[in-house]
Amino acid sequence: MGKTVIKNARIVSDNRVFEGDLLFQDGLIQRIDSHIDTNNADVVDANGSFVLPGVIDDQVHFREPGLTHKASIFTESRAALAGGTTSYMEMPNVNPQTVTNFLLEEKYALGAANSAVNYSFYLGATNHNLEEIKKVNPNTVCGVKIFMGSSTGDMLVDQPHALEGLFAHCPILIATHCENETRVKSRFADAVATFGEAIPPNQHPIIRDAEACYLSSSYAMELAKKHNARLHILHITSEKETHLFRNDIPLSEKKITAEVCVHHLHFSDRDYETLGNLIKCNPAIKTETDRAALWAALLDDRFDVIATDHAPHTWEEKQGKYAQSPSGLPLVQHALSLMMDYVVAGKISIERMVEKMCHNPAILYQINNRGYLREGYAADIVMLGKNDRAVNKSDLLYKCGWSPLEGHQFTYQPEKVWVNGVLGYDGGLTENYNPQRLLFNRG
Repeated sequence: MGKTVIKNARIVSDNRVFEGDLLFQDGLIQRIDSHIDTNNADVVDANGSFVLPGVIDDQVHFREPGLTHKASIFTESRAALAGGTTSYMEMPNVNPQTVTNFLLEEKYALGAANSAVNYSFYLGATNHNLEEIKKVNPNTVCGVKIFMGSSTGDMLVDQPHALEGLFAHCPILIATHCENETRVKSRFADAVATFGEAIPPNQHPIIRDAEACYLSSSYAMELAKKHNARLHILHITSEKETHLFRNDIPLSEKKITAEVCVHHLHFSDRDYETLGNLIKCNPAIKTETDRAALWAALLDDRFDVIATDHAPHTWEEKQGKYAQSPSGLPLVQHALSLMMDYVVAGKISIERMVEKMCHNPAILYQINNRGYLREGYAADIVMLGKNDRAVNKSDLLYKCGWSPLEGHQFTYQPEKVWVNGVLGYDGGLTENYNPQRLLFNRG
């Protein structure tokens, strides 16, 4: 690959914003300086646009294999690319479920053949596959996913002896979905007794309430501390849970970390009135008080990363009655632009946003040479410019063809996106892609 120089950029990396140029070649950033000569180089004039590392999304559901009527690695990775996400980690609740190392490597082959951006896949835990988990390679797999609460697919791990074994012997980061199944079932039975089959969507955060989340998250933390396991709790949603996490040590020293998702930072229970099942997700979007607490925990470093939990379902599936409508919403194409709205509003600085969406996932998962704009690092680069075009169905790259953000007008959107030095998005997909399997530096 030839040399490319990005000129006149507002570069965002390492908790600062500075004007300068950036040179990359052969997939790597070679130089960052106030002025770089452009001899024998392709030149891109950023003209003052922000240039930042590609987003690393540690939680997506691309539905392949087996659920490709909803989404596929091909379609959703291109949506990710258009949104400025250059690396993702994808979940095992597909069909067949990714619960053996053989099936995991088959999925990596699908990623190599179909992904437009860098990829990794979780090995899924069950009540009975500990021996498979013991064999996972920590340097080539992002983590093991444990569903400690049921969601799309039937992968609930609920046997205490199985959980003890997993936390005691897992050789790699454990990522958990935490909701107490007993409480959720009890609350659902209460809703059925009250509403019958006509349960309104606004009951979702009452059925899957803060207590259900807290019971499970605190239990996961107890297991992790008991067995000295590396635990990452996904998509925290409640004020009560925010008090479980520490901010008095650096991220690199934390054994227990936490993620918050863009939809839990953006929506509240008031939005069920207009969006209904479209924002039904697990764990549930909760109250405005909970949302405010999530922001506070994000900004004071109790929460370490921002992700999407991108989880598409077809429009038709979402139109059913509450109990039949599946949980999850598509977000990966718009997460960066949505968070930039909060930068513009003064809710979070662009440096902190990049820290939570780019730097910290790389630190937390120990990803090799990504997540920063630094010399010697992979040229995963996003140029972000002002663009007030509203979200429209015609622009959606999700296979499901809808978004809960339709009609929303962003201030910033990606102009260009490079993955390993190859321009994959230039106001539209270029059909030139250079994805790589993510590698991890875990000793």
